[in-house]
Amino acid sequence: MTAATAPVSSTAAGALSAFLRGVERRALVVAELQCGDPTVAEQALVAVMRAFAGIASDVPMAQWPDRFWILLAHRNPIRVPAAGGQWPPELRHLPALAPPARLALLLRVGGGLDEAAAAQILDLPVADYQQALAEACPRDAQGHPDAAGWRALAEQVQQRLRDVPATRLQRLQQPVAAPAAASDAASWRTPVKTDTAPAPRARARRHGRRVPWRGLVIVVGTVAALLGGATWWKHSRATVDPAASVPEGAVAVDNPVSTESLPDADPPTAAPAAAAHAASDAAMLADPDLAVARDADLYAWFAAGGPVPVDESQPQPSRPEPATAGLETAGADE
Repeated sequence: MTAATAPVSSTAAGALSAFLRGVERRALVVAELQCGDPTVAEQALVAVMRAFAGIASDVPMAQWPDRFWILLAHRNPIRVPAAGGQWPPELRHLPALAPPARLALLLRVGGGLDEAAAAQILDLPVADYQQALAEACPRDAQGHPDAAGWRALAEQVQQRLRDVPATRLQRLQQPVAAPAAASDAASWRTPVKTDTAPAPRARARRHGRRVPWRGLVIVVGTVAALLGGATWWKHSRATVDPAASVPEGAVAVDNPVSTESLPDADPPTAAPAAAAHAASDAAMLADPDLAVARDADLYAWFAAGGPVPVDESQPQPSRPEPATAGLETAGADE
């Protein structure tokens, strides 16, 4: 049983199809050389592509390559391939490797991934991935890494990528599970075409207008609930004693105006108490020398030898004479 993917827009479907066309050739070669069985590799890759199509809409496009290779690398026939695989003679170095080291090598030379990306896909530290590559590297007769052998192995894998038949790629694009009654078997890569014609509404037009019984039932129930609530409220208000329900100081129904008795007359106004210094103030005001005492500061200043103010009652000259006007010189006498 396979889960049906949600319909996607034409733009998203086009981007997904373009991505899968760009990665399917490398993924097929990596899967086939990892498990040594073309049929198992195709089945595993189709399952991975179907699973990726279901989650692609929830993953940013920048993360599509990593997520796709993670799904493929952790697929059970790829992660732990079964025994009995077959490899061509020019790639006889691959079956001699352990499956983890072989997968690390194929991701590098077949998948075209750098060390950091391949290590992240295999969930390994970069140092551990480099160690796996070192174990997968061909060796010479002395047991040292063989650079020429590495280049020859990488060239054989690239040749396999170029020689993938177009018919195999077309088989990957076939629908996974086509319905028996479907007239056009659309690929699982394309969005599902849904019939947008409202069938129930069309039937309603053919057979006449249908009565909205559900809406009527809801309206009747709501009106009945409101009427019941109003009746209960009126009955509860009639059984309550009005005098007992009105708090102190509030307005009652029988007496809508609150009254309060006022005193008969205003309280008498108390005369202000006599000031404590009233007698001394009266004696001071009656003193005949009070006027002299008020100008005592002026008399004291004058007695102390203060300068007499200038008499400004007479008009002053508008242009004062220069300071040298009153000086007499010897030349003036002659």
